[in-house]
Amino acid sequence: MADRSVLVTGGTGGLGGAVTTGFAEAGWRVVVPSRGTPDAAPVPGDVVRVVADLTDPEGARRAVRVAAGDPGAPLRAVVNLVGGYAAGGRVHETPVDELDRMLALNLRPTWLVTGAALPHLVAAGGGAVVCVSSRAAVSPFPGAAAYATAKAAVLAFANAVAVEYKASGVRCNTVLPSVVDTPANRAAQPDADHSRWVSPAEIAPVVRFLASPESAPTSGASVPVYGRA
Repeated sequence: MADRSVLVTGGTGGLGGAVTTGFAEAGWRVVVPSRGTPDAAPVPGDVVRVVADLTDPEGARRAVRVAAGDPGAPLRAVVNLVGGYAAGGRVHETPVDELDRMLALNLRPTWLVTGAALPHLVAAGGGAVVCVSSRAAVSPFPGAAAYATAKAAVLAFANAVAVEYKASGVRCNTVLPSVVDTPANRAAQPDADHSRWVSPAEIAPVVRFLASPESAPTSGASVPVYGRA
C-alpha cells in the first residue's frame, strides 16, 4: 500500500504519462485530474482519477481534496505540468488577449492548485511542489513573448513559494525543459532535429527526484532539462 500521495496535474499529457508512470512505479498513490470523464484518456499505472477544471478555484480545491483524502497516504507532493505554447508575432503584433490566454493556461492552474494544496502539505509535516517553466523563460526566442512571460511568471511564483514556506517544511523547485519530444511537438515541427529534444522519459526522473525526500536540501532551484537542444 502506498504511504504517500502525489497530485500530478496534466498527468494525461505528453510529459504527464511518463511522470505519472514513474511515481506509480515508485510506490506513490498518484492522483491525476482531468476535465473529461475518468475514462476520457488512459493513464498508466495504478492511479486515482478526478474530474476537475483546474482553471476554476473550486475545481482546483476538488482535485486537492481527493489527493489529500487518504489518511494512510497523506499528500506529500504536487507536480504542476499543466501548460501550453502558442506562437505569435513580435510584441507589438501580439494582442494582449494572447498574453491573458498564456497566463491563464500556464500560471493560473499552477497558482490555484498549489495554493489549495499548501495547507495540506504543511499539515502533513512538509512536502514538495514541482513546477514546469521553460527555457524560454530565461532565454526567449522571437515570436513567443506571451509564452515566455507566462513561463517566467511560473518561475517567479515557484521561487516565491519556496521562500514563503521554507519554515513550514515545504520545498518548491522548477524544471525548465527545452522542446519536449512529444507526438504533438513532432507534428508541429516535422523538419526539426528531434534527436536534440529532451524526452519525457528523461524529464520524469528529475521531477520525481525533486518531489522526493532525497532532494530535501533543495528548494528554489531552477533545473534545466534541455537534452541536446
